[in-house]
Amino acid sequence: MTDQELTALVQRISQNDFQRPFRHSVRFNRRLRTTGGRYLLKSHVIEINPRFTEAFNQSVLIGIIKHELCHYHLHLAGAGYQHRDRAFKQLLKQVGGLRFAPALPDQVTFYQYRCQRCGQLYQRRRRVNLKKYRCGRCHGKLVAVA
Repeated sequence: MTDQELTALVQRISQNDFQRPFRHSVRFNRRLRTTGGRYLLKSHVIEINPRFTEAFNQSVLIGIIKHELCHYHLHLAGAGYQHRDRAFKQLLKQVGGLRFAPALPDQVTFYQYRCQRCGQLYQRRRRVNLKKYRCGRCHGKLVAVA
């Protein structure tokens, strides 16, 4: 999907679901890491993470676009556009946008460690200092599993 196709999709969603035109630009931003998209307040530009178009189906992308359009339209209307505002939550529910973007498949990384003595397997999201920590069951030495 190109930026022009994305712009056409956002304009169609804005007109159909919000009954308001989208008059600014939309672009893909590969530097976004954990978020599905963002709305820039000063320039009114919406940026979308292209990895969500590759990893998920069209409905997730549409949900992200609706979320960012809620920020956009509420900000231009002078209403509460932040996540904590009641107006934002109500509009998001009304149009069926995503409150949170799903985790990308490559985001969830686990480190695996095995005890040399008893064979107990440990999965951790953070790296463990193997010189400092031991097995909780038998106090054996831990080794990283590939």
